[in-house]
Amino acid sequence: MWADALPNLVIGLREGLEIGLVVSILLAAVRRVGGGATTRPVWLGVLAAALLSLGFGAVLTFSRAELSARAQSIFAGLLSVAAVALVTWMIFWMRRTARGLSGQLRAKVSDAVTVGAGALAATAFIAVAREGLETALFVWTTVQASGDTVAPLAGAGVGIAASIGLCWLLYRSSVKINIGVFFARTAILLILIAAGVLSYGLGELQTAGWLPGHLWVAFDLSGAISTDAWWVSIIAGITNLAPAMTWLQVGAYVAYGTVVLAVFLRGPVNPPVPRTASRPIRRRRWAIVAVAIVLPLLAVGAFAALAPSGVGPSQQITITASGCASDWKGGTAGPQTFTVVNKSGHGGEIYLIEAISGAVIGEIEGLGPGTRRSLSVNVGAGSYAWRCLIPGQSSQLSPAAQLRGQAASTGAPAAVLPVTETDLRGPTDAYRSYVEPQLSQLANETSILEQQISAANLTAARGTWLQAQLTWERVGAAYGSFGDLADAIGGLPHGLPTDPNFAGLHRIEYGLWHGQNAAELSPYAVKLTSEVAQLRQQLPKLTADPTDLPLRAHEILEDAQRFHLTGLSDFGASAGYRKTLADVDATNAVLDRLAPLLQARRANLLPLARTQLGELGTALMATQINGDWLGPMQVPLATRQQVDARLGAVLETLSAVPTLLEVRQN
Repeated sequence: MWADALPNLVIGLREGLEIGLVVSILLAAVRRVGGGATTRPVWLGVLAAALLSLGFGAVLTFSRAELSARAQSIFAGLLSVAAVALVTWMIFWMRRTARGLSGQLRAKVSDAVTVGAGALAATAFIAVAREGLETALFVWTTVQASGDTVAPLAGAGVGIAASIGLCWLLYRSSVKINIGVFFARTAILLILIAAGVLSYGLGELQTAGWLPGHLWVAFDLSGAISTDAWWVSIIAGITNLAPAMTWLQVGAYVAYGTVVLAVFLRGPVNPPVPRTASRPIRRRRWAIVAVAIVLPLLAVGAFAALAPSGVGPSQQITITASGCASDWKGGTAGPQTFTVVNKSGHGGEIYLIEAISGAVIGEIEGLGPGTRRSLSVNVGAGSYAWRCLIPGQSSQLSPAAQLRGQAASTGAPAAVLPVTETDLRGPTDAYRSYVEPQLSQLANETSILEQQISAANLTAARGTWLQAQLTWERVGAAYGSFGDLADAIGGLPHGLPTDPNFAGLHRIEYGLWHGQNAAELSPYAVKLTSEVAQLRQQLPKLTADPTDLPLRAHEILEDAQRFHLTGLSDFGASAGYRKTLADVDATNAVLDRLAPLLQARRANLLPLARTQLGELGTALMATQINGDWLGPMQVPLATRQQVDARLGAVLETLSAVPTLLEVRQN
């Protein structure tokens, strides 16, 4: 796509013009010096610098191809960050020295001619190699950020060719150009490109595990927009932004672009200081030439030798517009890493499945167009295939291929049979049947609560309120289908407890434990009774999303950890532990309905979860002191730690339920 070519066209044009100007000034300076000086050493230095730059680009490409998937991410990430640092320095250096560049180079040439042809070649080599290495590195990183497409290389080639033609015209005095204005205007676009490359590099380091936050996704638009739309192509091509980005990537892009643009547009602080002194340069120049040639090759070779090897052998799997993993050939069972490359032009989800049953072994979600991601698995012997799910297209399946070796590899993950909405409809209906008697009990308790408050029997009302609150907690997984009535009945404030919209059970709790009288609380009790009655009446008509039930198996206790055990939902009753115990009942009710599906997919999960829930219940019961329930901050530290440890263990176990019962496209 031409949008992918635009960033490298700008880079090629700008860097090529900069190199061309340097070479032109060197040639002109040699001719002006006279004295029999020849331009051959200049061309020799230029040729050596060009070969070094091309060789450096080849080393980057081919040494990276030999690394493991994780090492490739580290390699690409570090070099992307280095390229951004170099190009940022180049932008400000060119702004500062563009006007005095010709004079500085002429002074260097005069010094070099007096020393000899070797020094003159070294001058040309150093002047061109710096720009050439920088160009090779930055073009390479933008190509990696754009994915596997020839458009970025084509753009760079067009830009360099245009710069050569423009330099020739300048040399022949056929055209005139304001160099300062040209570099200033292109620098702004280059800053935006560099921000995208920085974002890409940090994302690669996150993928490799060198930076945290790989799962902290700021946005994922791969399923919401058409990634091949023309306007998406333009934005992605210019900015190097991906359809899915983490918060670190977004923050780095915004911070870099804002800060660097602000500093650049403010203008130079100090004018350039011309160099007038002449000094011997033979040894220094030849030392720099040697370092410039050897150091990059040594650095890349050392990185390739020392980088982590990843998990087992790596095999590339390619997704194209016309086929799903058509290069899948199978191999040897055991630990291995698959590098999935998306050349389809669309974002999507990729699954490694058992060819016969369709059970999922591993998956990559939100694989953007022109990107690659690694999947590390430990796979036993058998027949496997890849399924590609692209939004707006039918599911594609690769040919089946064999992994040969052990019948069951040690530590291999259990294959997960796909779940459909039909599979979850039965458990969802069963949970609705569980909710109906809970709401009936809640209606009875809120009616009694209303009567007690109306009779100013606030001591009895406290006990009834607690029973009603615990019943509401046991409803658990149905909150998502209750709409506004769920918030009205639960009643957490959106701000301070004095929020005028604060109502429901927690508002009555606040009043009962903060000295409010019956007249103040009665309107809230009447309203609560009415809303519970409305909910019971609407329950048969409410439509529940079957895909929500597996999420609630984990989220009920996660919310208890977030709100009950931190005191955020405590408005005076100190009932955090008792409410958490009711949430254990609600979680067990969810697992009861999901048990057949879980048993078929991971037989040991349900018994483990039941054991851990029992241990959590025992730890919660131990928070009573002489039969009185106290809040989390009122019990001994060791007891609180026991509750926290038991809760953390069961949450870790239950976190697998949403993944095991995730509804995937067919």
